Amino acid sequence: MTTRDDILSALTDVAPELDANQIRDDAPLREEVDLDSMDWLRFLTGVSLKLHVDIPESRYASLRTLADIVRYADRQSPRP
Repeated sequence: MTTRDDILSALTDVAPELDANQIRDDAPLREEVDLDSMDWLRFLTGVSLKLHVDIPESRYASLRTLADIVRYADRQSPRP
């Protein structure tokens, strides 16, 4: 599974009604899938747990698109 797939999996854990294939990489994700603040927090926590990366609250505002989150997670992922 790729980082993108893991992130989409975390997203569908929070919003199972979503079609992950319809999520664009460059769209503002929270608005695209209509997540409220609690769901957004659950989503980012899920990403953190699935990928074993720390996402401090100070980074939340910069993680707007799926591509942003993938890039951040790839940079933060532990290297083998």
